[in-house]
Amino acid sequence: MSASPWTALAISLKVALGATLLILVPGVLLGLLFARRRFWGRSLIETLTYLPLVLPPTAVGYLLLSLLARNGLLGVNRLRWDLDLLFTWKGAVAASAIMALPLVVRTARVAFEGVDPRLEGMGRTLGMSPLEVFRKITLPLAKRGLVAAMVLGFSRALGEFGATVIVAGNIPGKTQTLALAIFNDIQIGRDEEARLLVGITAALAFASVWCVEILLRRSATR
Repeated sequence: MSASPWTALAISLKVALGATLLILVPGVLLGLLFARRRFWGRSLIETLTYLPLVLPPTAVGYLLLSLLARNGLLGVNRLRWDLDLLFTWKGAVAASAIMALPLVVRTARVAFEGVDPRLEGMGRTLGMSPLEVFRKITLPLAKRGLVAAMVLGFSRALGEFGATVIVAGNIPGKTQTLALAIFNDIQIGRDEEARLLVGITAALAFASVWCVEILLRRSATR
């Protein structure tokens, strides 16, 4: 059974927006850290951050499910407080956020690496504090790349499937996103509905990639 395409679209947008908001600040900070700092253990942290890019999404979903299970590290028996993530749209947000985080971090890192360090050095020689240098020089110059990171993260979260279906399930009208609805319609032979959902998903993906390409091209020619 599938909910209407518009219900699946609304849930997908809600999940993708929630995941983007959840990872935006930590993703940008990690990108800045990897672009500007060399420290012991950096390779390990980078590897762990980028791991969801290469792990099967179902494996990420299983690990998250294990953490959130009653006896898991984040389960109700350990925390004495139910996070209420399993089989809810909030669980879909958490799963999508983890899958989208590496793209946000990597794109933000590239954006910060594109900022000329000499300009930041000039700011410091003029008496700016590190925070002022970041706010008045680094951030404006990396702005387009950071917006591209946000769009990429949103797009990745919008199309997430493997981790989401394990953590949040495939419940029509509750956790069934576009990707899950497409899978469901194909399984039960509703080809026309599946084609409509694929069309909506493709249009959203096209618009997102187009925006990212425009932003990155402008950043490169700035």
